[in-house]
Amino acid sequence: MAVAESPPSEPEAPPKVRVGRTPGRLGNRVFQGISTASGIFILIILAAVAIFLLVRAWPALTAASSEFEDIGFMLGRDLWSWVWPLLFGTAISSVIALVVAVPLSIGIGLFISHYAPRRLAQGLGYLIDLLAAIPSVIFGLWGIQWLQPLVSPLFTWLSTNPATAWLEENVGPTIFTGYQAPARNILTAGLVLAIMILPIITATVREVFLQTPRLHEEASLALGATRWEMIRQAVLPFGRSGLISATMLGLGRALGETMAVLMVLSPGYLINFYLLQPGQHQSIAANIASHFPEASGLGVDALIASGLILFVMTFGVNLIARWIIARRAEFSGAN
Repeated sequence: MAVAESPPSEPEAPPKVRVGRTPGRLGNRVFQGISTASGIFILIILAAVAIFLLVRAWPALTAASSEFEDIGFMLGRDLWSWVWPLLFGTAISSVIALVVAVPLSIGIGLFISHYAPRRLAQGLGYLIDLLAAIPSVIFGLWGIQWLQPLVSPLFTWLSTNPATAWLEENVGPTIFTGYQAPARNILTAGLVLAIMILPIITATVREVFLQTPRLHEEASLALGATRWEMIRQAVLPFGRSGLISATMLGLGRALGETMAVLMVLSPGYLINFYLLQPGQHQSIAANIASHFPEASGLGVDALIASGLILFVMTFGVNLIARWIIARRAEFSGAN
């Protein structure tokens, strides 16, 4: 006996969801609004700082050279002939800091990420991060009390050894000419800055090296490479952009450092490469901190004008760093 088949039942319609009352939709909108407002607020603060510096520096930028003659700390110079030595001192101290700090940071970062045991690597990582929390005044005191007496014999030897004497007699003054104790010179200031920017660069390159794809490292080792050859073939190329951006971040910190440079450097307003002579160089930030309390009138505007130049310089360094990261974002572990 045939059984009549029942007609297929119609599929149930999915329940209607009211878009306006979807769970989590209100939270998403609130979070998006807060994030957007925060980003816009940062841009507003940056623009406000730039406008403030430009407005306050404008009288000094447009003043005649004769108007600066009565300003004691400018030594009778006009604005630009006074700022150029400060800009040179800022740049040379930062370059010295990078020359010392970058190789050390790369070595420490590679040791933590690829050589040290896990427990030791964690402890060293915490120690490097703690260095970033030390105030700059402490670094200045450390430079005066410990670093200057330590490097003074080395600077004396560099200034008086036979090779330096021969060069002075046959070629002329060298970068090591004319050292006088104590070591309150631009080279000591650069060494202090190197220790200060070491945590920033090290922490960044360490994270970049740790993001190297494991398959790249294993493929290099499988082809018979040693650990150093693997690092050279896989880790360093992968982290090149991150390394450059970390260097730029450290440079930005070194350019704006104030108290440590002010404490360890004997200031001067000259443009030369006599790294061991005191009284030759000065940085913009340290000069502002030194003279701002006693400045008035056009002198304040001149100091703010030098701060505007430092602001533009630091902003340019950060823009270059972001451009480098974006240029190789898909290949870099710093993204």
